[in-house]
Order: sequence, then structure tokens, then C-alpha cells
Amino acid sequence: MGEKIVKLKRGKDESLNRWHPWIFSGAIATADPELQEGDTVAVYSSDMRLIGRGHFAYGSIAVRIIAWGDEQLDNNLFCRLLNAAWMMRRGIGIPGKDSDCYRLVHGEGDWLPGLVVDVYGSTAVLQAHSAGMHYARHSIANALTQIHGAGIKNVYYKSESTLPFKANIAAENGYIVGRADGDIAMENGLRFAVDWLKGQKTGFFLDQRENRSIVEQHSNGRRLLNMMCYTGGFSVYALRGGAERVDSVDSSSMAIELARRNVELNFPSCTRHNAYAEDAFRFLAKINKGDYDMIILDPPAFAKHRSAVRNALIGYRRLNAKAIEQIANGGLLFTFSCSQAVSREEFRLAVMTAAAQTGRKVRILQQLSQPADHPINIYHPESEYLKGLLLYVE
Repeated sequence: MGEKIVKLKRGKDESLNRWHPWIFSGAIATADPELQEGDTVAVYSSDMRLIGRGHFAYGSIAVRIIAWGDEQLDNNLFCRLLNAAWMMRRGIGIPGKDSDCYRLVHGEGDWLPGLVVDVYGSTAVLQAHSAGMHYARHSIANALTQIHGAGIKNVYYKSESTLPFKANIAAENGYIVGRADGDIAMENGLRFAVDWLKGQKTGFFLDQRENRSIVEQHSNGRRLLNMMCYTGGFSVYALRGGAERVDSVDSSSMAIELARRNVELNFPSCTRHNAYAEDAFRFLAKINKGDYDMIILDPPAFAKHRSAVRNALIGYRRLNAKAIEQIANGGLLFTFSCSQAVSREEFRLAVMTAAAQTGRKVRILQQLSQPADHPINIYHPESEYLKGLLLYVE
């Protein structure tokens, strides 16, 4: 059987000529009638020039290009791209001497759209966001264990909640290679229990590593409220930074137990930390103004698609307005959005509107983003998803 083919409409190859890897369904002129979700497909321009090969999907993004030009989309390509991802990180000192957890593959940022790989010690957690990457999982897992110097011995597959529902894939989470007997990771000398079996994402939010360090730098003597704390990463850093008091809040009781465990791992019998399983808005509504002089707002993605952006911005305005209203004079507010669909400008405008509603004077001290192991493909600006602001509130 010959290779399955997609042919583009005239002029629809312009973004691909600039290395943007997405092909939208409206750009396709003709396609092989036997195409199935996850198939490897060769993409041609309207004048039958081979652009590359990628994974086909039903939906607005119909093809994600992985192999460019006449390169084959095969095991050799996965090995080359995974090794290139490792070499980039090793070249900039990731992982460091006091850290053994990092993101090895950040989708389009590492020329592997639809794939995320986080590493915790000798265990890689592989997450597929496309059917094509799901079908390639065994090849990818094998290639991960062959990366010289990475020390990956175990590969856990965790994609039950990330695969497109239209693919109708009955994926099960589980080990593809090996089996880990520990779940403690090290980040900047701090220890964290990582629940890659049942936790959110791959078990830990590695994208906030540098922002956690910034929180630590500003924590000495402060009373800190960590909202939507999940595993309490910001709280642990703040305690090491000398915070007078740290309160962690999350609606999930499971997350709160993890946060307590992580504090105990680093600061046994700590009396400066309290944890509450409670809704963020309700908690903010009942505290007294000035109870905290540092607040962290790190909510889950309010908008996963552009259609949800309007409601997401309303949510950001409400949350930030309440925090700005309640924080002490001279307080520091760290506020984030991890919604890819919300632009940096939209988020900043939402926070500005929230500040104006409170009538307080607010200054931006620092604009925050994702760390270097979550690289942004310069040809694919959508790979920049984490945006944050450090605010000074008078």
C-alpha cells in the first residue's frame, strides 16, 4: 500500500514554509479517503512539492508536521529529535547538580508536536496529546532509554486524559519500560513527592521552577497565601526563604495531603505552615484585609480553547480583584495564567482591569514566564503558554 497523502490548497503552505508545524483542516484541498486518526501522512503543496510528514487528526488541527522535507517519520527520527532535546538541556545545565527533575520534551518547542516527556530521576513520564504519538509510544519509550547520559530506566505512560476524544482510543496509564520503586524528586535541593500515577499532568508542575525560586527570594519575614497550591511547591520554597507564615489552599483534599507531605519532607514538624482544602474564592472572601503580604494565584487553565477565552478573562479579573483588594499595603502578588488560548496581552489587561476595580495603586515588578526546559519554538508562538506578573500593591 502506498503512502497516504494530503494535498493543500493554493497558498496554504505559507506558514509551513516558515516552519509552523500545524495544518488546519480548512487548508486541505484533497486527502486520502482511507485516512484514520493518528495515521502518518505525507503533505504536499498545491503544486505537488513535498513539505513533510506528520500525524493526521480529526479536528481543526488536521496535521502536525514532525518530519520536514523528504525526511521519514520513523524510529530514527524519534531518536534524533529526543537526543537533540537532551543535548539542548544538558548544554544549558538542566538538570542541575541539585535537581533531578525536568521537562525533556515540550511538544512543538522540541519539534515533537503532540508529545510531552517529564523526567523525575530515572523515570520518564510520557504524555501523548495526539493519536499519532499514542501509536508511537513504544518506539518513543525505547528511544528514551537509549539517550546517552540521561539515565532513563523507567518509562511511565500517562495519557488517559490527554488524548483527543474523537480518536476513540481506550488508552490505559501504565509502565511501558521498567517500574519505579520511588516517587521523590529533587528540585534546587528541595524534595518533592511526585504522584505520576494519580496526580495532575505528569505529577508535578515543572514549569514553575524558576518562579518558585523568585518567590523564595522575596519570602523572608512575609505572611504568604498560596492559592490553588496543588502539591505546595511555592509553599516549600517560601518556607526555605524564611516566610513567617505560609497558608496553602486547594479545593482538592488529595492535593492538600501532597502539600503537607512535601512540607514535612523538607521541614519536619513545621509550625509555620497550614493547609486548607477549600474553594479559592470562598477562602479569599472570608479573610481579613491585610492578613497576608504575599499572595500567589496559580489557577488551572481557565481556557483550553479560544471559545472559552471570554469567560476565562472574567475569571481572572474576579480572582485578581479579590486578591488585590485583600493583600496588605506593600504586598507582593504573584499571578499566573497557564491557558495557551489566553495571550500575554489579554492576561495583563485582565489583571489591570482587576486592579482598577479595587482603586489601589499597583505596579508590575517583573513579568514571568516558563523556564528553558519548556522552550518556545520561534516559529510556533503558541508554545508560549505560561505567563505571570509579580505585582507590588500599595
